[in-house]
Amino acid sequence: QRQLQIFGEMSFVIFILTSALSVSSLPEDLMESRRRVVHVLEDETGAVIVQTAPGKVVTHRGGSITLPCRFRHEPENTDPARIRIKWTKVTDALQFEDVFVALGRQQRVFGSYRGRVFLERAGPGDASVIIQNVTLEDYGRYECEVTNDMEDDTGFVNLDLEGVVFPYYPRDGRYKLNYHEAEDACKHQDSILASHSQLHKAWLEGLDWCNAGWLEDGSVQYPISNPRDQCGRKDNPAGVRNYGYRHKEDERYDAFCFTSKLNGKVYFLKRFKKVNYAEAVKACIRDGSAVAKVGQLYAAWKFQLLDRCEAGWLEDGSIRYPIVNPRSRCGGSHPGVRHLGFPDKKFRLYGVYCFRKYMDETAGGTKVTKPLKESLVKRKSSNSIPVNATNAI
Repeated sequence: QRQLQIFGEMSFVIFILTSALSVSSLPEDLMESRRRVVHVLEDETGAVIVQTAPGKVVTHRGGSITLPCRFRHEPENTDPARIRIKWTKVTDALQFEDVFVALGRQQRVFGSYRGRVFLERAGPGDASVIIQNVTLEDYGRYECEVTNDMEDDTGFVNLDLEGVVFPYYPRDGRYKLNYHEAEDACKHQDSILASHSQLHKAWLEGLDWCNAGWLEDGSVQYPISNPRDQCGRKDNPAGVRNYGYRHKEDERYDAFCFTSKLNGKVYFLKRFKKVNYAEAVKACIRDGSAVAKVGQLYAAWKFQLLDRCEAGWLEDGSIRYPIVNPRSRCGGSHPGVRHLGFPDKKFRLYGVYCFRKYMDETAGGTKVTKPLKESLVKRKSSNSIPVNATNAI
């Protein structure tokens, strides 16, 4: 609870409604029923006590989500043109990134949020915003600030993403990445550096990894589900081991990356013979795709439930394969993405995992998602000569 000072006769209170409001999938009556009740009380001294319902909203990459924020005025006839609404993203390093600001009818959206963030306008006192086409980088904590002349108040909403955490190290070997290199490595594999909360959730789901890696806040940690002497002593309890915040330039570790749902499909390319890396790249291109990245394979394993007991090339030159249903001949008794290392690209022969991106088309006002290859074939056929054209000449 926070106590707000009342200036003169006018005061207002912001309160946050935190519930997972997916603007694209939930009917209005269900959305309304999931809003939590927030009480605004006044004590004997005249001070205003705000009770909020802290929590988070959850979506996935490519989805749409509402960041809920509401306020009320006393008196209620306050001129809406004098109300300033501002949304800011707050990082763990207490850095602030402007997202959206509105003053009356004037609005401005900043940076990568342009074209994706809009006021919900569900009624008087609604300062909620809608984020469309959510990206991995949108994950985090947001501040809603409402200002009227000399008075202001703020509330916070956490935007969480459904996804998967995976450990990553490059061909060079273990403990070769400083913080900035780890950040770049994750981005190159269609992911971002994981947060502590994401890593902790992955540990709760069974992630066990005996090599320390960078997280997005600059700390170095690793999850242990099965304590053993070579991983922080066998007699220590299971948990997420934490080395604390390390020097981002000089110290080198692995990385823990996070990715979410794909706008596309990962598949194992069926071929009569195995290929080296260069041949694998060409094979995926001929099939209208690209060699899959590590993050894309993990996302396919998590969301597509891709299960294939065949090792294949990935974009970084590693050999991996996804197992949803463990069996003895496929690498052990636990589900996961098996990693066979970084073999010689020229002389070692394997299969290949390709990634085909979906392309959005509009049909009758409805957005339809189709595989890119199917769309290209359709366009090509529509521009070609009809089959019976030869007979017509």
